[in-house]
Amino acid sequence: MMGGFRLLAKLKGLRGTALDIFGYGEDRKLERRLIAEYEARIAEILERLDPVTHAVAVELAALPEHIRGFGPVKAEHLKKIQPREQELLAQLRGDTARQAAA
Repeated sequence: MMGGFRLLAKLKGLRGTALDIFGYGEDRKLERRLIAEYEARIAEILERLDPVTHAVAVELAALPEHIRGFGPVKAEHLKKIQPREQELLAQLRGDTARQAAA
């Protein structure tokens, strides 16, 4: 068994390439998508960051800490935070002020 682990350790350079056989699973695809979305979200937060939006920005940036587990557990946690994420995005973008004025 330890020989198998040593072999896997040597193949570490294949991670993220077309030869990464473990990277084709739905969980790994979801994880890569979430990472890309998080990076885009942080870029947006940085563009809109000021003293007024600071608290919302911090809470929005911390939401991924609540996505834990694997498979259906991770999917359930993701579903739970999505409504809060949308609320925080609306606040960050100033949509709530525009909706209240309308």
